[in-house]
Amino acid sequence: MAENSWVASIKLQPDRQKVHMAEETQQDNRQFALQRIYLKDVSFETPMGAEAFQVEWKPQIALNLNNAAKDLGNDFHEVVLTVTVTAKLGDKTAFLAEVHQAGIFLVQNFPQEELAPMFAVYCPNVLFPYAREAVSDLVTKGSFPQLVLQPVNFEALYAQQLQQQQQQSN
Repeated sequence: MAENSWVASIKLQPDRQKVHMAEETQQDNRQFALQRIYLKDVSFETPMGAEAFQVEWKPQIALNLNNAAKDLGNDFHEVVLTVTVTAKLGDKTAFLAEVHQAGIFLVQNFPQEELAPMFAVYCPNVLFPYAREAVSDLVTKGSFPQLVLQPVNFEALYAQQLQQQQQQSN
């Protein structure tokens, strides 16, 4: 509260140096903290049933990633990373594992333009190891060979998404 009244008093004085100091103070008061990590939803299906275990195991593995952020109020945000793994034997699905790994993050005093990269890059980087472990456990408990997902470069995925959006708008 004291910070807000101090910033308000700076706004009344047009001195450039004091305005710059207020911006620095706000940057210094930035907070980003993980409050909680939890499994929001989990699904595992074996559409082939026992047939999946009676054929040679040479699957085609498909990985699909998605994330969403939701403002919870009071500077708290829920970020959900959805990891979907599909294993196919020919044209039949051997298994489908889907994990919605969520986290609640405290995000204070960040400019609006920095929030999208935080929710699309930084938060998924925090959540992915937990989602990867959950997928691996599901696959193993489904009696399939262990599946360890490789690390994901969320920064590159975000840059690619921005580039596609830019191309679509042109």
